[in-house]
Amino acid sequence: MPDRYFPWAPPRAPFATDPLRSRGRLVAEPDSRTRSPFQRDRDRIVHSSAFRRLKQKTQVFVAHEGDHYRTRLTHSLEVAQIARAIARTLGLDDDLAEAVALSHDLGHPPFGHAGEKALDACMAPFGGFDHNAQALRLVTKLEARYPQFDGLNLSWETLEGMVKHNGPALAKGQTLADAPAALRDYAAAHDLDLHSYSGPEAQIAALADDIAYNNHDIDDGLRAGLFSLDEIMEAPLAGAVFREVLADFPVLDRDRLAFEAVRRLIGVWIDDVTAETQRRIAVIAPRSVEDVRAAGRALVAFSPAMGADIAGLRRFLFTRMYRHTLVNRMMSQAKRIVRDLFALFMAEPETLPTRWRARAIDVDETRKARVVCDYIAGMTDNFAIEEHRKLFNLEPFL
Repeated sequence: MPDRYFPWAPPRAPFATDPLRSRGRLVAEPDSRTRSPFQRDRDRIVHSSAFRRLKQKTQVFVAHEGDHYRTRLTHSLEVAQIARAIARTLGLDDDLAEAVALSHDLGHPPFGHAGEKALDACMAPFGGFDHNAQALRLVTKLEARYPQFDGLNLSWETLEGMVKHNGPALAKGQTLADAPAALRDYAAAHDLDLHSYSGPEAQIAALADDIAYNNHDIDDGLRAGLFSLDEIMEAPLAGAVFREVLADFPVLDRDRLAFEAVRRLIGVWIDDVTAETQRRIAVIAPRSVEDVRAAGRALVAFSPAMGADIAGLRRFLFTRMYRHTLVNRMMSQAKRIVRDLFALFMAEPETLPTRWRARAIDVDETRKARVVCDYIAGMTDNFAIEEHRKLFNLEPFL
């Protein structure tokens, strides 16, 4: 048997990321004889504490609002499924696409984008908060599972995808000093080529994220009553598909109508990104994954027409859903919880749990703030609400 035999097939496209040519891990480890480097990365992500916490972190709704709304965990699984499907169609490494998809939301704090904005504002004097940088911090430092290293010791390609799936982390003319603190710290030991695009598998994960959250927001918005079937029938892109389903099944009940329309919509988006990417492959003609990184633009993309339709749909969802009074009130409460917790822990670090308190006492303000930020960012929605209740509810003492 050859020294480097693996029982899995290599990717087909010449510009796919080849697991046999991975740039490796920060801490060298022996190869597995049964799993590729990217399969091992996927497995480490799935077994991480940060991944499990996604089950009670949300994007639009707070976790306690109901069991039927998506959480970041169910969303990540949907993104991974879509990413694998597109990667296989294009002959790319679907394990790497899946690993990036499963890890892309690890750094989000509780309460979705409202929680992130509040935490970023709290951290403004101390380097700010960025969920992609926080995800990198989690998998390279905060996860404490292995005796040989901190973090998960993921492969270079998975880390690159986590940081750059939405494009270069540094724009032209920017330097490492312009990057979030977590990226600066890690890049000193393990350069992730922050000025370049990522490999194609990570680009697929980014668009799979767009496909998943736009479509599940339609489903969740209808379920929550934030907009009606009549309203979605007139929305850009989605309206045509909903009307098509209604024409095919005139007496279909509301729930099945929504499920079928969302199912078809996902197919429309996948078909578009596949066709547009194949067109770009023909134009750019990449012969290696390095050609993809150096192309100067994304290889994986929606068509211009689809991009315009998506923008119209996003405007509809922004008005009807993301700025709905019920959502605004939930997010207002969420931001107050984050601000209150941050201010209290900064003023009284002795109120932190033991493991965190030891790192936050007798240090400078910037380091203390990062410890507090790490603690809050790791909270689930329900845990943050309960921590706030314990620390600010005076009723037991009255």
